[in-house]
Amino acid sequence: MKIGEKIKELRIRNGLTQQELADRCELSKGFISQVERELTSPSIATLMDILESLGTNIKDFFNEQVDEKIVFKKDDVFSLENKELSHVIHWIIPNAQKNKMEPIIMELGPGDSSSKVEDPHDGEEFGYVLSGSIILHLGKHHYRVKKGESFSFKPNMSHFIANGSKGKTTFLWVSTPPSF
Repeated sequence: MKIGEKIKELRIRNGLTQQELADRCELSKGFISQVERELTSPSIATLMDILESLGTNIKDFFNEQVDEKIVFKKDDVFSLENKELSHVIHWIIPNAQKNKMEPIIMELGPGDSSSKVEDPHDGEEFGYVLSGSIILHLGKHHYRVKKGESFSFKPNMSHFIANGSKGKTTFLWVSTPPSF
């Protein structure tokens, strides 16, 4: 990490000139310029004064954030076949359980269902049928959702999904909070 570059970036983000930052820290403009160009290093006490003037602290300044992964490839997918329930779940975002939503792709064979009946819980659920059709069971109601159609509901009643076609059915299912 280049401390001077990061200080300059914070100074500019805060809309300050070198002179304004120097005045706030009781330093010279020349010293701020030298720090930003990596020609000198401030003492820890001086660095703390500069950072306070820039609205941050030493802990946050040195805390390097890991770049968040945006695009996921085929190699990132984790799949699990449940032979008992005859379905396959593909977790298309690794470690999505730590996020606020968890998208999966589920494959159901003829006559199969997503799982046992799910009890009501907080959150929301969304799905999009990629192939075949499903029967969405919400309490005492049943909804047929065909290829190219979607569903969305608050899971405030017992629910599960069953294959509604004679062949394999595949659908995208997104749950908040994660529950798969």
